[in-house]
Amino acid sequence: MDPVDDLLATMKIEDTRYVCVDAHAPWGISFPPRHLARLILISGGSCRLDSAVLNGPQYLQANDFFLVRAGVGFTLQDPDGSEIVDCDDLAAQTSGHLVKVGGTGELTRIVSTRFSFDAVAAEPLFTLLPPLFRLHPDDVSGELLRATFELIRREYSTARLGSGFVMSRLSDTLFVQALRTFCADVGSGTVGWIAALREPRLALAIQALHADLSRPWTISELGRTAGMSRSAFAALFKERTGNTPLGYVTTWRIYRAKVLLRETQLSVQEIAFRVGYETGTALSRAFSKREGVSPGTWRKTTGLSRGGVSGG
Repeated sequence: MDPVDDLLATMKIEDTRYVCVDAHAPWGISFPPRHLARLILISGGSCRLDSAVLNGPQYLQANDFFLVRAGVGFTLQDPDGSEIVDCDDLAAQTSGHLVKVGGTGELTRIVSTRFSFDAVAAEPLFTLLPPLFRLHPDDVSGELLRATFELIRREYSTARLGSGFVMSRLSDTLFVQALRTFCADVGSGTVGWIAALREPRLALAIQALHADLSRPWTISELGRTAGMSRSAFAALFKERTGNTPLGYVTTWRIYRAKVLLRETQLSVQEIAFRVGYETGTALSRAFSKREGVSPGTWRKTTGLSRGGVSGG
């Protein structure tokens, strides 16, 4: 198991919404910051993308994709620039999945799927993803993304038996496809566990670690798994992830503990054994150092408020 599989096993999409926008020039739509993540496809025409997180406007063409992290606002408009309307105002004017905006000029078709995630489960991923980034899928990845968008559109259009269930699974698939495309496009200079998976030797150690997180891992043992000396492994790991090997182990153990605190009634002692600590006291010490509160306090407070990370 690698960290992506580990993450996806616990990270559930709580809510999703699909919208297709037919925008005829002149047009412009603002998407204010929301606790949502959004994957957008420009399926036809062209438009301009603006956001405070970008260095300047970007111009998008048919078959361009981009993913927006929760809490990030942006605008889309025809290339010449037009009056902007709020996306919430548009949504209020329609009860279906098709929204029309603008005048009578050139058509741009925008397909948007937004996602809401449990904030705890999504934490390791969303701290690494850029606020807004364009995807550069290869031919196969692009075809799969477009095909999944189309399947979601058909389910929304027909509303047949079990459509809600099918759309939920398709949304899971769509997000994983986007994540896979992003991972494949990570540059050599990128730092983080996603980038580390591009290094075959580190990937071996990381996959072994996630397959058995409760094991008492040492730097030497991780190095042997990677086929490297202890010092060489530690140096390369820090260079690629920005973290020490044991710091990385602690990060994922605390993450797994938080998920178990949220999703189960297991005692702190039982959770400690599952995530690699010999005692509940040892887990509590590490947890308090990272989170500022004990596992029990976290479960009673933060753990009970199901905050979301989403895409709207």
